[in-house]
Amino acid sequence: MINYPTQNSKLEYQTPELYTQQRVKIYLGGLEEALNSISPVEVAQIIDLIIDAGRHGKMIFICGNGGSASTASHMACDLAKGTRIEGFRPFRAIALTDSLPQITAWANDNGYDTCFSGQLEGLGQPGDLLIAISGSGNSPNVLSAVETAQQLGMTTIGLAGFKGGALKSKVDYCLVIPAACIEQVEDAHLVLEHTICATIRLNLAEKKRELMEAAS
Repeated sequence: MINYPTQNSKLEYQTPELYTQQRVKIYLGGLEEALNSISPVEVAQIIDLIIDAGRHGKMIFICGNGGSASTASHMACDLAKGTRIEGFRPFRAIALTDSLPQITAWANDNGYDTCFSGQLEGLGQPGDLLIAISGSGNSPNVLSAVETAQQLGMTTIGLAGFKGGALKSKVDYCLVIPAACIEQVEDAHLVLEHTICATIRLNLAEKKRELMEAAS
C-alpha cells in the first residue's frame, strides 16, 4: 500500500521551506509509484469494453462522489467530444453526477444512496456500460448504482483506491489504485481517464487511416 505521510509524520526538519519541499517530494513520489502500479493490460481491457459499447451504440454512464464526481463529468465530456473521429459513431456518454435536479430529488425523496441508481432505473438498458468511481470503493450510492446496472443487464467497471473496498468484488472489471492517500487515488483516476480517452482517439484515428489506405 502506497502511503503519504500525515501531519504527524517525522520528517527531517531544517527550515520551513525545506520541510515543505520534502512533503511535496514525498507526495509526488507516492503518486509516481501509484501510477507505475497501473497495469496496461487492465487498462486495455477497459478500453476494449468502452469501444465495444460505442460500436454498438450503447450508453456509457459514469458516477462518483466529490472528486470522483468531477472525474466522472470530465470523462463523460472527453468520451463524448474528445474521442470524435469522422467516420466513427460518437460515444454516448452521460455522467450521472451532472443533473443537480435529479440528484437532489432522489436524495431528498428516497435517500442519497439512490441518487445514481434512481437515474439508471429510467435510463439504463441491457448492454449499456456503467463506470463507477469510488476512492474508497465503499460509497453506498455508487455500490447501489452498480447493483441496479447489473439488474438491468449492464456491464460494470470500477475505478477504486486503497484495497478496492466492496466495489472490487461487485463489478465485472475493477482497476484499483493501491494508494492510501485519497488525493493520490483521485489524481491517478484522472490520469487513467485521460489515458483511456486519448488511447481511444488514437486507436480510432489509426483505424481510419488503415481504412483509407485499403480503399485507395
